[in-house]
Amino acid sequence: MTKNIGTIDRVLRIVVGLALIAGFFLNQGAAYGWLYLLGIIPLATGLMSSCPLYSIIGLNTCSSDKTK
Repeated sequence: MTKNIGTIDRVLRIVVGLALIAGFFLNQGAAYGWLYLLGIIPLATGLMSSCPLYSIIGLNTCSSDKTK
């Protein structure tokens, strides 16, 4: 997979993903608490430094020398 996520984008995805997953465990009585598990998506894309949606729409927030 080609890296297409820059440093700031990557850090934000990881923080948001972890916060959503923490919300799932801290708010288990919520009616739609399972939606917090959607935090797995930004967490995974942040850890892999690659976003399939960015590839589809041709977006790249990574600097050109780090795309290898």
